[in-house]
Amino acid sequence: MNSQTLTPAGKTIVGVQFLFVAFGSTVLVPLLIGLDPATALLTAGVGTFIFHLVTKGVVPIFLGSSFAFIAPIKEATKLWGMPGTIAGIAGVALVYFLMSALIKWKGKKFLDRLFPPVVIGPVIIIIGLSLSATAVDMAKNNWLLAFISLITAIIVLTFAKGMLKLVPVACGIIVGYVVAVCMGLIDFTSVREAPWLALPQSIAHFQLPHLAWEPFVFMIPVAIAPVIEHIGDVYVVSEVAGKDFVKDPGLHRTMLGDGLACLFASFFCGPPVTTYSEVTGAMQITRVTHPQVIRIAAATAIVFSVIAKLNALLQSIPTAVLGGIMLLLFGSIASVGVKNLINNKVDFFQTRNIIIVSVMLTMGIGGAVLSFGSFSMSGIGLSAIVGVLLNLLLPASKEE
Repeated sequence: MNSQTLTPAGKTIVGVQFLFVAFGSTVLVPLLIGLDPATALLTAGVGTFIFHLVTKGVVPIFLGSSFAFIAPIKEATKLWGMPGTIAGIAGVALVYFLMSALIKWKGKKFLDRLFPPVVIGPVIIIIGLSLSATAVDMAKNNWLLAFISLITAIIVLTFAKGMLKLVPVACGIIVGYVVAVCMGLIDFTSVREAPWLALPQSIAHFQLPHLAWEPFVFMIPVAIAPVIEHIGDVYVVSEVAGKDFVKDPGLHRTMLGDGLACLFASFFCGPPVTTYSEVTGAMQITRVTHPQVIRIAAATAIVFSVIAKLNALLQSIPTAVLGGIMLLLFGSIASVGVKNLINNKVDFFQTRNIIIVSVMLTMGIGGAVLSFGSFSMSGIGLSAIVGVLLNLLLPASKEE
């Protein structure tokens, strides 16, 4: 399928398909951390437009809610409440801004030195495993529903072809929800009472974020893994599109665009947004890489954000259905971290690599906490900083 020969109607259809690929993840993140799904759709759509504006409208990337932030947001919410946590997302934007400036100044090799695979792999593993207990707690509300959702997602992921293979999360949720309806477990009162159209809560009751430095600093190291994923996705999209987006418009521009999108999300109570590997996969299958198609998907997300009945329907999804999907999803995230270590041939015969990975995993999964007065750092953020410091301080082998 050639994106240049698509009619406007064809581009619209493919754009909606891309949104469906990203839809499950985009609305799942806010449901898990207690935010408004409509707001997540709005910030994903507007964030994508911001990204395209900064990158001269040539990079076909869709920005959506990132699973990497689920664990730190849940932890930060316990410490500072949701208002403080959302304001802390501005710290994620700061990381993107700094990385953009560093890439412009020093080039990508500097980041490779700061965040090598031996650091990034464990960070991703911790992101997945730190949420494993949450997944089990959600699933045990109704193990039957959880397993139905889980098995559906596994079947789609294993046997489906084409675009369907890219949406196991959405398929698992839909089948689980239908079964829950048949079992009489869904209360549609809120759906019936909701108007058809309404502004997302973040717009209808807009308030400036409650700025606080503790959650701001807490969220900064968490952004390391999504930043590296961003770079990888830009390389993959460049390969699929047959263009070098790393040079034009440049990684510094894509990073800046993502950072500004995250900053927008923080002002409107949305989860942080970042690049989507699922949408990249859809491009590889359809061979459609026209940026206008992605902008149509972004516009569709904004339209969906004001359909109040859809928002109410999403919020009626049983916890057990989400828990069943999480049993697969969080383990998959951890598996990506293991794959990162394997693909980059991290040598575990080297003592320094064993030390870095061991200390990071123990501190991250064990819940180590570092406190200074009223400020504290723990989990993913603390282990990421420790990993970076160990990598810089431990002597390299003769081969390196």
